[in-house]
Amino acid sequence: MKWFACGLALLCSCIILHGQPTHGLTLKRTITLKGVTGKFDHFALDHAGNRLFASAAGPHAVEVIDLASGAIVETLPDIGKPHGVAWVAETGRLFVADGAKGTLDIFAGSPLKPVATIALSEDADDMVYDGKTKLLYVGHGGTDAANPARIAVVDADALKLVAELPVASHPEGLELDAKEDRILANIADSGEIAVIDGGTHTILATWQLGQSKGNTPLAYDSAQGLLLVGCRTPAQMLVIDGKDGKEMARAKSDPGADDLFYDPASHRAYVIAGSGAVDTFSVSGKGELASLPVVRTVAGAKTGLFDEQEHILYVGFPGISAPAEIRLYEAR
Repeated sequence: MKWFACGLALLCSCIILHGQPTHGLTLKRTITLKGVTGKFDHFALDHAGNRLFASAAGPHAVEVIDLASGAIVETLPDIGKPHGVAWVAETGRLFVADGAKGTLDIFAGSPLKPVATIALSEDADDMVYDGKTKLLYVGHGGTDAANPARIAVVDADALKLVAELPVASHPEGLELDAKEDRILANIADSGEIAVIDGGTHTILATWQLGQSKGNTPLAYDSAQGLLLVGCRTPAQMLVIDGKDGKEMARAKSDPGADDLFYDPASHRAYVIAGSGAVDTFSVSGKGELASLPVVRTVAGAKTGLFDEQEHILYVGFPGISAPAEIRLYEAR
């Protein structure tokens, strides 16, 4: 009977492990950045060079981190308010949005040096790069009438501004739908999503989110055609039909959603909330959401990056009473 009871317990544990979803995030490593204080904004990854680019608000810089050693190998200083960053591997260029100066700064070389600057407007923010067209889309403006909200279209090869698309209020997260050649942009203050045609650089549609506002981060499941949206008012995660913008599902999340990533391998979404949490959701092919256990972080840990190749979620921890950190969570 004793053997039977042990065997039954083992069988039950196997059923739980394999039959029920778990959050699948395990802390793998912590990189401590000595001398770096304040919060982080967006991140970019250079796979070939094994480098992480981190927009660090405290030192007004982009920190270049060698992931093998965890050391800061370069600092790009004098950036008023570093926001979005994008690494274009084909040309070896790093694009940085400076929200204070209202510019898009381009760096290249080894070590990285400024090679060009494109004037945008105040609060230059998030960006997304389309490798097929070599175009970079950057949200900026919207602070007042003198700085209208727009999405800039930048030729990343020629380093010039191609077009400016007016939107209702400041653009937050941007996402690429490569299959349909579209760019999707969260327009948070007005609670809507702008759908941009990648060929004509025109706004095809504007999808209203009803009572949901503060839609800051978003991610796109291209295989199922599902748009995932993190909202702050109220704090929740939405699933939107990528064809017509209709809401398919919603689930409560932690307050202060600021970054959102989708893992197509596990069909899971990770919402990084500035209140101090990473919310994990399982997303079905029909757009149904299931909330999985939450990983607790700290207040102000609001942004990160998901590496689909290595299945690693990077989360930036602010430096307040101790140096800033970047924690690496393995997604299993």
